[in-house]
Amino acid sequence: MNQARPVIRGLRHLALKVTDITRSRAFYEQLFGFRVVWEPDPGSVYLSSGSDNLALHQIPGHELHDYAKPGPQFLDHCGLIVDSPTAVDRLFSVVEPQLSRFGARIVKRPKQHRDGSVSFYLTDPDGNVIQILYEPNISSKM
Repeated sequence: MNQARPVIRGLRHLALKVTDITRSRAFYEQLFGFRVVWEPDPGSVYLSSGSDNLALHQIPGHELHDYAKPGPQFLDHCGLIVDSPTAVDRLFSVVEPQLSRFGARIVKRPKQHRDGSVSFYLTDPDGNVIQILYEPNISSKM
């Protein structure tokens, strides 16, 4: 009974708990162009850039105090892939002036890495770190 393993097509779904679903939805829609694909209830919204799925789930009010404690988190960062080094720089110039209105910030400015990738890091409104990334081996296949 040795069956071939199904081929993984990529990591294209991420679900995040958020403290303010309206603010987080606006952040991903306005800064990155994500579009709503499904709103099953007032506390959940599913967004997509066209080739992925980002779920945002409102943390219930009675649980918010559990998430307000500063400290380390297990998720180091998630990445949004762009098609060129120029796209990294363009997105940085568009996004950076708008971050403060969402309570977000730049973590690391644009940089070229030793492997030829180019990226910058920012937080979303809840402090999750996002890497905007041109990665030659992935970006060229999109």
